[in-house]
Amino acid sequence: MASAAEQLAANMNIGSFAKATELHKRLLFTLGALLVYRIGTYVPIPGINSQAFLQFFQDPSGQRGILDMFNMFSGGAVERMAIFALNVMPYISASIIVQLMGTVYPPWEKLKKEGGESGRKQLNQYTRYLTVFLALAQSFGIAAGLNSTAGLVDNPGIFFIVSTVVTLTGGTMFLMWLGEQVTARGVGNGISLIIFAGIVAVLPSTIARLLGLAQQGQMSAFALLFIAILAVATVVFIVFMERAQRRLLIQYPKRQEGNRMAGGERSFLPLKVNTAGVIPPIFASSLLMLPTTVATMTANADLPSWMSWLPLVTAQLTHGQPLFMALYAALIVFFCFFYTSITFNPEDTAENLRKYGGFLPGIRPGKRTAEYLDYVLTRLTVIGAAYITAVCLLPEFIVSQFGNSLYFGGTSILIVVSVTMDTVAQIQSQLLAHQYEGLIKKAKLRGRGGRGAPAPVRR
Repeated sequence: MASAAEQLAANMNIGSFAKATELHKRLLFTLGALLVYRIGTYVPIPGINSQAFLQFFQDPSGQRGILDMFNMFSGGAVERMAIFALNVMPYISASIIVQLMGTVYPPWEKLKKEGGESGRKQLNQYTRYLTVFLALAQSFGIAAGLNSTAGLVDNPGIFFIVSTVVTLTGGTMFLMWLGEQVTARGVGNGISLIIFAGIVAVLPSTIARLLGLAQQGQMSAFALLFIAILAVATVVFIVFMERAQRRLLIQYPKRQEGNRMAGGERSFLPLKVNTAGVIPPIFASSLLMLPTTVATMTANADLPSWMSWLPLVTAQLTHGQPLFMALYAALIVFFCFFYTSITFNPEDTAENLRKYGGFLPGIRPGKRTAEYLDYVLTRLTVIGAAYITAVCLLPEFIVSQFGNSLYFGGTSILIVVSVTMDTVAQIQSQLLAHQYEGLIKKAKLRGRGGRGAPAPVRR
């Protein structure tokens, strides 16, 4: 028999959505915040020659390394060198660093495990401080590079460097604040939605280039249809894998409470197939793009003899090349296992189960439970790593056939589908909460004299 929550979820329709006024306000706030973000991606930083900088990105034979990834995540803000060019990437990097430090640095590990709500707020504050530091460092590097390149800056000098650092850092901090506001007053994770909006903004131009190639005869109608079917199948596959999980049965023993027996409940410990999320392909692509980034920045400089190998290696570390795809797959698999080991600790999980009296049927609590959890998680990670590798290498094979003009990274596809699923789940939970509130109000009205309430006694 379905539970009350499942029955309410099954009854959700357009009418229930129309009555959820609180959800309407949250959706409008989210859309307004994303609109502000998109407007900011078209506002250039002071002193930059936008046309000269745009020509650098419009060169079809150019390789810009990690800037290509930043440009895709920011919705084209990098190629316009807008005030939001850094996007929320410094915040993402700071969050990952703080999360990793929370497992190896004892004071932060104590805050994470024993600090509760105050510990979480303290770690969030550390994340903000680190975001400012990373944004300052990255914006200074960008400002110095622009200032030293002829033709990109109208009036190069120390004033341009300072103003660029302040503008780019301020843009990142504003987006971080905007994301937190969306999380609190909107729908879904604000930071993820900002990245989602930037990636989706690039989709129309990618589709237009695809149709342009077909119109010019450079791509057959069969190839165009094949890519469309492949894109739909990839999205379906990602949805299936992101929802896939291994549910381990947890049993709680019965205990005597007065004259009755309590306990004996059963629950499940869900282990996702893709525990690492989108972090492995982000790390892998960032590392592989570093040589290309360095080569681009030193293109006009005389390299020392010990760096003569850099141009040769860089030529192979481009999208669609066999060496790039092989290293990309190897790094994704490595970071899948590494990040999963950081985010999920079988010993801590087994200890928490033992502390609250839970156990896996047939498995002794303590060390044996931790070993079994590690056994299951390792095999799930193998499947998850193979899944992420397949999704991320699929665009590389398309690039090898049709060139960089059609590149839309597997990381971007994973982020778009994952954020869409999370946002839909948030909207459904809001609708479910609204239906619960409606039921509670009806019950109160009936209790105050509605149908079925006892008639008042007259004296």
